[in-house]
This record gives sequence, structure tokens and C-alpha cells, in this order.
Amino acid sequence: MSAPDIVGAAPAPSSTSTDSPPGRRYTLRPLMMRLHFYAGILVAPLILIAAVSGGLYAVAPALEQVVYRDYLHVTYSGPAFPVADQIRAAQQTRPDLTVAAVRPAPDPGDTTRVLFTDPTLGESERLAVFVDPSTARPVGELTVYGSSSALPMRTWISQLHRHLHLGEPGRIYSELASSWMWVIALGGLYLWWDRYRKARTRDAASARLLTVDRSTRGRARTLGWHGAVGAWIAVGLVFLSATGLTWSKYAGENVGDLRTALSWTTPSLDKTIDDAAPSGGSHEGHGAAATAGTADTSILDSNVDRVDSVLAIAADNGVDRAVEASIPAAASTAFTVAETRQPWALATDSVSVDGATGHLVDVLPFSTYPLAAKLTSWGIALHMGLLFGLLNQIALAALAVALVTVIVRGYVLWWRRRPTRGSDRAVGRPPLRGALRQLHPAVGVAIVAAAALVGWFVPLLGLSLLAFLAVDAGFGLVARARA
Repeated sequence: MSAPDIVGAAPAPSSTSTDSPPGRRYTLRPLMMRLHFYAGILVAPLILIAAVSGGLYAVAPALEQVVYRDYLHVTYSGPAFPVADQIRAAQQTRPDLTVAAVRPAPDPGDTTRVLFTDPTLGESERLAVFVDPSTARPVGELTVYGSSSALPMRTWISQLHRHLHLGEPGRIYSELASSWMWVIALGGLYLWWDRYRKARTRDAASARLLTVDRSTRGRARTLGWHGAVGAWIAVGLVFLSATGLTWSKYAGENVGDLRTALSWTTPSLDKTIDDAAPSGGSHEGHGAAATAGTADTSILDSNVDRVDSVLAIAADNGVDRAVEASIPAAASTAFTVAETRQPWALATDSVSVDGATGHLVDVLPFSTYPLAAKLTSWGIALHMGLLFGLLNQIALAALAVALVTVIVRGYVLWWRRRPTRGSDRAVGRPPLRGALRQLHPAVGVAIVAAAALVGWFVPLLGLSLLAFLAVDAGFGLVARARA
């Protein structure tokens, strides 16, 4: 979010600190104005790209249902064939590939996805053959991506949002946007609240915080919309920034290290078959030392025949909604059956099963996750527009549209503050220098320490902040030399 005062206005002093020297006023506003100005001008274009691509990604799950309806849905014509028969039909379509997993049709009229590993595809990509359960006939095949099994259109939008289709180097753009968005949002919220507080002291009836004064015109009207909309969406922007950083390259590694140090990681399911281990062993300690065997075609064929019994065992243990079942190709590896993310489903349980004996190897209920792991799972699903289905997607799309309007209005405000006479400047001036000198010394030390800590944990934020300071200092030296 750009600041309501992203334009180059001179800073105004606020109330006097109780422990400040006589006649000296300390205020945070000039620092927030200057930081917000530069961050808004220089980083807002990246946030704008993220907002547009993120808004498209939010509605992509709903668009998939329309664009790929011939792959996802069929006319229900009777009871479903055994899942093993559906896998066999898909294997006949792609005998050159190795089957890896299956997602049985969750409801009548849906198709079953049989997933194959394909060495010609990219990382996290698999080939899905869609099968009509009522006839056990394939209806088509598509490349799917990630744990959400995203179809090509959603995958393309996802990669645009993530790295602009530039690969790993492109991830710097999205990490910079996520790193700065919460700073800009909270800074803008502070500036807007400070403006509202001062307006109340002058005329309480005309002060506006979450609404727009429609009696105003021109720049004042633009500023009102800019600030009020920004205040409404600030919490959402902070949430998107925080969850987005968990996927980032540099800050994401620090987040992962912190979660590991605090035992906040998501527990893993034990899928190693160990004859010495009791059935249904705990996932708290994965002590099985057996190494996974090499892929064996005969074992894979046998496991395909066992899929239906494994799915029945998983259903008896509560894993009975939309699921994905892996098909192991080694005798020492168990089947894993895990519930997939579905709208309004807050828990995703999973089990591992020895297909040869029907014994449970491990059970991993979502209820046993650490609180931080649960919050991470919910946050990711909410960020992706999957947690609450269409309602979630509409809310994210609306948030993206609102953010775009805030950014555009911020640049309009900056443009309207440009000198029109007596100056060769084509744009608005930045806030006046000297913001740090207007801070109480203790507050200044605290802010510098906090910035150093946050900059270390979120490296691109820290490095870009140092770059801003260096450029700003350079302009200051040039200005003093000219003076």
C-alpha cells in the first residue's frame, strides 16, 4: 500500500514528547513519510505486478473448472470400476511412463487422475491421465504441477506470479514485493491514522478514517480514497506478505530454520516397511533404518492390484475424502494415502499402509500437528484461494483489485504534487530530509536495531533498504555541494 502522503509534502511535527527538552518536538511521522515515499515509488511497481498476477491466480481454481471441464467431469453412467482397472486403462494409454499415484474421483461425475512420472517434464510436474470411472476409459491427459495438482493454465499463472517465467532469478521480484509490502502497508496505515487523529482535533465531524469524504474534489478526493481503501486492506496485505515470504528463496530459508529450531515443522509420515516395527507405529520417531529398494516392475504391478484394498483401509481410518494414493515401486515402501486440500476442509489426515499385509505402518492425523504447522497449512491454503473455496477466491481477487487502485492513486498523488511553475521537476518532491533528527534518541536507536534485525532475517529487505539509504545520502551530498 502506498502512503496517503506518498507525495512530497513537508513533514509536520506532532505532539511533544513528555521527556523531550523544552521547545524540542520529537515525531515519527517524517521518518515514516520518507521511508514510505521511497518504498512506494521504487517497490510499488513490483507489488503491482504481484497484485495483478496474484488476483488472476486467486480465481484460477474456478477457471479450471470451466476451461478443463471436459477433463474434470463426465456424464455419470453407473457405478465406478475398481480404481485398479482405471489405472490399468491409463497405463495402456501411456505404457512408456511409470505410474506414481492416483486421485480417485471424489464424487459421481468427476474423473479419476492417474499420475505418471515423466522425465521430460520439469520439477514438481507429473503427467495426469483422466479416466471416466464409469467406463474405465481415458478422456485425456494434461501436465499437472505441485501438491495441488494444478492444471496448465493455473500453473502458467502461478509461475508468472512467482518468478515472471524467468526461473530462479525471477524469484527476486516476488521476494522483494513480499518483503516490502508489509512495511509499506503498516507505514501507510500509521500515516493515515496520524492524519485522522489530527483532523479530529480540528473538526471531529469531518474526520474520516475508513470512509471517504465525498464533498471533496481533486487531490483531496484521491487522497481520501487512497487512504481509506488502504486502511481497509492493510491486514490482508500483511497476511499476504507474511505467507508469501514462506515461499521465498532467502527469507523462506530463514523461516524454515526458525521453524526447525522451535519444532514447528510439519511432522512427516513414516512409509518405510520394517517387519520389526509394530503396526501403526508413531510418526513422532521414524526409527526404521531400512533403505528403499530399487524400482521393480513386478512389485509395481502387484501394488496396482492392491490399490482398492489400501484405499478401503485408509477410509476405515478416517482418510476418506478426496485423497491421493501413492503407488510404491519398492517392496520396502508403503502406500501413502493423504487427503488433498479441499474447500472448507481444515484438516488433511494421512496414513501409510503395507499393501502386502494390509497393516498400518503409520497414522498422521492433522490434529497432532504443532499449532505453528497448522497455521502454516491454513495460511498457505488461504493464500492460494483453496481454504474456503469460491468465497476465498473472490475475497483475494477483490483484495488484489483494491491494492491496484491504492497503488495507482498513490502515483496520481505524487504526480499532482509536482511543481507547475518555477521548477524543472517533472514529479513531486520527496519529503524533507532530516527525519532521523526528529526522533527521540531512544526511539531512533530502537528503530535502527529493529531494522538491522528484520533486515538480517529478510535479506532482500535489508539490502534494498541499505541501497535506498546510500542513494538518498548521495542525493543529499550533491544537494549540499550545489548549495
